[in-house]
This record gives sequence, C-alpha cells and structure tokens, in this order.
Amino acid sequence: MNPVYEKLMKCYKSVKEKIDFQPEIALVLGSGLGDYGDSIDVVATLDYHDIEGFPVSTVSGHKGRFVFGYVNNVPVVCMQGRVHYYEGYPITDVVLPTRLMKLMGAKVLFLTNAAGGVNYDFAPGDFMLIKDHIMNFVPSPLIGQNIDELGVRFPDMSDVYKKDLQQVIRDTAKETGIKLQEGVYIQLTGPNFETPSEVKMCRILGADAAGMSTAAEAVAANHMGMQVCGISCISNMCSGMQEQPLSHEEVKETTDRVAVQFKELITASIVNIHKHLNK
Repeated sequence: MNPVYEKLMKCYKSVKEKIDFQPEIALVLGSGLGDYGDSIDVVATLDYHDIEGFPVSTVSGHKGRFVFGYVNNVPVVCMQGRVHYYEGYPITDVVLPTRLMKLMGAKVLFLTNAAGGVNYDFAPGDFMLIKDHIMNFVPSPLIGQNIDELGVRFPDMSDVYKKDLQQVIRDTAKETGIKLQEGVYIQLTGPNFETPSEVKMCRILGADAAGMSTAAEAVAANHMGMQVCGISCISNMCSGMQEQPLSHEEVKETTDRVAVQFKELITASIVNIHKHLNK
C-alpha cells in the first residue's frame, strides 16, 4: 500500500474509534481566527495529539484540534490550527488533515487564512474572496505515486474555488453589509516574511494576497472531488508597502480587531452554502 495512503487510513481509523460525527462542511481556521471554533454548537473535540500518526501544529495561536459541531444546524468540522510546510513536515502531511476531513464525509472545504496584502487597493482588516491561487513555490501534494483511491493522476484545476460557492459568499457579504475584496492568493513557503522585491514579484505574477498555507490544501481537496471556497483576512500589507517591520503580533492584532465581522461572514456563508448544496 502507498505509505501516504496507509498513514491517512491509520489516522482515519483512529478518528473513527473516537468520534461518530459526519460533517457536511470542513472549515480550516487560519492564524488568529481559531476562536471561531469555540463559538459553534460544539458536540466534540479531538486533539491532534490523540490521533495516531497525525502531524501536530507548532504555531503560536493554533490550538491544534478538530472541533465537531453545528453552525445553525449545519454539521461542520473545524480545524483550530493547521499544519504548515514551513514547520518541516512533508507536503503530504500538510494536506493529510484535508484528506481526513473528506473521508469523514465533508463535501465542502472552506479555507480561511491571515494573509499579507499585495494589492495596494487592500487594507489591513479587509476580507478577500479567493478566486484562484498560485502555488508554484511549494511542492504539489500530488507529487509521487498517485493514490488512485483519492483521485485521478492529472486533476483539472480550472475551477478549484467553485464559482457557484464564490457567488454564494459574494451574495452573503452583500446581505450582511460586510466589505469583501476579491483576488488571487499566492502560497509561499515561509516562515520568513517576503522581501520587498519578492512582494513586487508576487504582484507582477498576478497575486493580490500572500500567505504560507491554503493553496496546497485546495489542490488536495480538489483532487478528492471536494468543493472548495476560501476567504483571506488581510492582516497586514506586505513588506515594502508600509514603513513598520512585519510581525506575527500584527497579524494577531488585526484578526482580533475584525473577529466579530469574520464570525458573522463565515456563519452566514456556511448557512447559505448549506442551502445551496441542498436546494
């Protein structure tokens, strides 16, 4: 058996022995946004440490657990803390949680992150609907022997962030009166922030926001046939676009400031996505 698939199935077996819950939507909570998981109608939690072979998040502010429960009667699983490539894990471990949530039954992967603004029209505290991504700077999670049980060898990537789900989130933002930017997310390796020249490169390539996660997860989910959507919280403007140096503390301060709006937008979007899926 493919060792990557074998590890995934071992984790799945470990989860099923502890949790009997089938989510419809899988929600990944990015840096500074993890408190959302505490606000849902929680049924159960499962610490990453308690899943055999599961990669554990080491980032400050990431609780490192799955939260199972309901958002206005919609069954969800939330990741409070994700695994990043810069933590030293192989890219297959980075996407293992995504694949695991699909095996749990989730149809939709709702990705969130804190990202640096590359677009001069953005400002810290803005939300950006992810329309597409650039992932050429980190390895594809599909490199190596294809796992046929999960998906095809050469998956189409022309509609990763489903256009119909984009429209649901767009309409939800209008309903709630929350400003929503739109753009392309670029995943870089981290953990260092980018240099001003690298930020300029990202802008030339067509990126609007830069971060250290998300795109690889979207690729793995798309490979498995999940419907993907995503929102970035613009936590700061990237290097060379502001005078002060960048810090993780600034990211946390911004996400704390917009937490109420974020909660409102995510909650309403989950409800509307559920309606869209079941109409």
